[in-house]
Amino acid sequence: MPGNNNVCDLGLVGLGVMGRNFILNLADHGYRVAGYDKDEKQVAALKKEGYGNSVDASSSLAEFIAKLKKPRAVMLLVPAGPPVDSVIDDLKTGLEEGDIIIDGGNSHFTDTNRHTRELEAHGIRFIGVGISGGADGARHGPSIMPGGQEEAYERIREMFEKAAAHVDGDTCTTYLGTGSAGHYVKMVHNGIEYALMQLIAESYDILKRGAGFTDRQLHDLYSEWAESELNSFLMEITATIFAQEDTKGQGRLIDKILDEARQKGTGKWTSQDAMDLQSPVLTVHAAVAMRHMSALKDEREAAEKRLSGPERRIGTDPQELTARLKRAMEFAYIVAFAQGFSELSVASREYEYGLNLADVARIWRGGCIIRAALLNDIMEAYSRSPDMHSLLTDGKFAGRLEELQSDAREIVAIATRHGIPVTALSSVVSYFDSYRSGWLPANLVQAQRDFFGSHTYERVDEKGSFHTQWNKLEG
Repeated sequence: MPGNNNVCDLGLVGLGVMGRNFILNLADHGYRVAGYDKDEKQVAALKKEGYGNSVDASSSLAEFIAKLKKPRAVMLLVPAGPPVDSVIDDLKTGLEEGDIIIDGGNSHFTDTNRHTRELEAHGIRFIGVGISGGADGARHGPSIMPGGQEEAYERIREMFEKAAAHVDGDTCTTYLGTGSAGHYVKMVHNGIEYALMQLIAESYDILKRGAGFTDRQLHDLYSEWAESELNSFLMEITATIFAQEDTKGQGRLIDKILDEARQKGTGKWTSQDAMDLQSPVLTVHAAVAMRHMSALKDEREAAEKRLSGPERRIGTDPQELTARLKRAMEFAYIVAFAQGFSELSVASREYEYGLNLADVARIWRGGCIIRAALLNDIMEAYSRSPDMHSLLTDGKFAGRLEELQSDAREIVAIATRHGIPVTALSSVVSYFDSYRSGWLPANLVQAQRDFFGSHTYERVDEKGSFHTQWNKLEG
């Protein structure tokens, strides 16, 4: 390919593992791709893959741009934030009107909106794309979530459809909507991911500390669950984790890993924007908070010596406990997904994305981290009722939740009685009960706000805002 200009279908900036794997994925499907990275070692690593004329790489931006077919399409797989800003600034000097920049990283959706506006002034089109599936997904088929200018997407649509994962003959990508729709959907995907991970972690705690399960028993149980209604990528990898031996010593690796969980921020973003939209996502909030709690390792160890509580040993028959816990987890999965899809529904209206939630569920069925058998039913539910506010009101889901809720309540009660923290599991029950409550005690909150701050309140029997001179406290 050297010296043969204007032959590449796509240019990709950022030749780390994700970028290199996505390039090779496209090459496997017959496309010619040029890679660019300032790091000569990354360039050399891609060239070493030996894909001949299908793949080229360069550390010269001008040389890289010269290899691209017009209108040029340049995809970024670099860390979100300042690195994306920097690459876009560099590209603007070499691209022309009508060319396309595609941000495939985990950029905050507000940054995507800003880049769209700024690049429009230069005549350059912009597409924000969420990609889920990790390095293996990038190589063999991720879930791809594009949003932005639809006519610009047509330039790369066929490439993405071939590179994405496929389930039941469907490709796990589709144009999602205008503006920052793609990055917003990916953000909420990650928020749901946080919720599911915390739910699984709490089930592990109940079984390990509460019921005394060994790693071998945990592996067997989660393997069984992964073949059931709880079938999901996260359940599958959980089962695998419990079987992993520690190569640096004896025993299973899981028991040598520190109980502190870090985060990159996408779960927090989901939580923050849900608050701005007044769309309650209690389980995402809980999952983010528990990562913060996990970081207080020194404080927790000191508090354990000072604060007493019930014995964490659960005396329930193990078979009965695991049967209840499995059903509680199915309940939790449904409610957690429902919260995420409700946020997407609200955001689609507020930001005018025009999301088709059945399509979102469809492209999440393969390639992505939260892929789960449940998404087939979610896809069907939104196909039946595209405008429903919550999955909880779908007839099929409402019936199933009715069957499962007693087990979810009992598991939360058992864990609470034995001092095992179940913040996320508790949140799904509270969310369910709050959503099905035609009345909530928020009237008292209104009264309190009016009492101390004259914030006014609304009445049930008359329209308008009201203020009362409340009786003053005596003494």
